[in-house]
Amino acid sequence: MPEDPTDRGALRAAGKEIRALMAEAAGVGARLVQFPEGAITYPSKHVMAAGPDGELVPADWSRAAWDVLREEAESIAALAGKLRLWTAFGSIHPLTPPNRPHNSLFVVSDRGELVARYDKRFLSHTEVSYLYTPGSEPLVFEVDGIRIGCALCVEANFPPLFAEYERLDVDCVLLSVMVDDAPRARVAQAYGTLYSYWLGYAVPAQFSATVPSGIVAPGGRWLAQCPADGQPALAVADIDLDSADPDIDVALRYARPWRRRAQEGLYQDRLVVGDPRSDIRTAF
Repeated sequence: MPEDPTDRGALRAAGKEIRALMAEAAGVGARLVQFPEGAITYPSKHVMAAGPDGELVPADWSRAAWDVLREEAESIAALAGKLRLWTAFGSIHPLTPPNRPHNSLFVVSDRGELVARYDKRFLSHTEVSYLYTPGSEPLVFEVDGIRIGCALCVEANFPPLFAEYERLDVDCVLLSVMVDDAPRARVAQAYGTLYSYWLGYAVPAQFSATVPSGIVAPGGRWLAQCPADGQPALAVADIDLDSADPDIDVALRYARPWRRRAQEGLYQDRLVVGDPRSDIRTAF
């Protein structure tokens, strides 16, 4: 992924690669394709926020090639409409100066329309100090009756965000990242176990030797993963709310409803309060 948003050629190459993978996804019958955080560009702090002595300073976003970023995003949207393919991809979204941009995940419908934008809410220390403006709201959109939430990279370390998506009754969360970090993938699996929804985990191909992109099933099992060979690729899986897969069926039909009932007070009428036999001194 280009780390320099002033490099017009690199931005165009990134857009071209995204569109090639979109065509491949449409060719295998996909309805939605997810790309990593910063798929068009993930600006490096060393490029955008480096002072004359190498210290970090607030980024000068006027240097970014915003015209090329917009053109590439529009080309991606146009192809999504042509392919009838929902597409989620990471890039940056400008705000009125002097406000810093958002680090965002753009969602384009199968009609080629930008229907939603998720702005990263939990930023790293460097991001919030020198680079971006945080977002403030969750995002849920629907594809063919499937409710989908969005999260970006370091947000994997904030469990309340994923619990919030459970309360919003999503069927899947798209977690797009830009980091070479095996524990983050394990956390994604954990959310599939804890909340019994699907997880789309998108990571750049150059990090695939550590953990490649893939789809986690309700219950936490990897349904599909890309090859761990450093090359751009797709992992494809069905999100089937009526799945006969035993693990998925148990997670959707039993584990998720039981967990909700338990948290809503399932045990309140079974509590024993003030029984002296529960005192530790008389417990044996």
